[in-house]
Amino acid sequence: MGFNIVLVEPEIPNNTGNIGRLSLASGSILHLIQPLGFEITDARLKRAGLDYWRHLDVRFYDDLESFMALNKEAHFAFLSSKGKKSYHEIDYRDDMFLVFGKESVGLPEKLLSLYPDRLFRIPIFSDHIRSLNVANAVSIVVYDGLRALD
Repeated sequence: MGFNIVLVEPEIPNNTGNIGRLSLASGSILHLIQPLGFEITDARLKRAGLDYWRHLDVRFYDDLESFMALNKEAHFAFLSSKGKKSYHEIDYRDDMFLVFGKESVGLPEKLLSLYPDRLFRIPIFSDHIRSLNVANAVSIVVYDGLRALD
């Protein structure tokens, strides 16, 4: 049991390191779509992932188009604060792809418009913030999915 956690152009190494640790803990594969906002050898990335990083199944893609072409038959859920449906409505499946955008702007508009029926959000109950930290969002969705599959 596990998921494919996809980060589109992640910018903050600490977030990616924490998500890597979560990926390993949840039996998931981490997919990183370039460009990355940091070097993969960044000390902050390794510190956040601690000594677990070497055990992680992490896959790299040159760009979003390459990733989508290689995984076109996959079952996707795209997470965005612009989604209309709650993440509770995701039809979780083992090995599905959970896709998260970069910290500063989220997922590309083109992707949002191509998959409106697979676009989900985590509710936010304050007008004072735009979104959750991506590492927190991944944690919420992955563990809700594991609960649903259990």
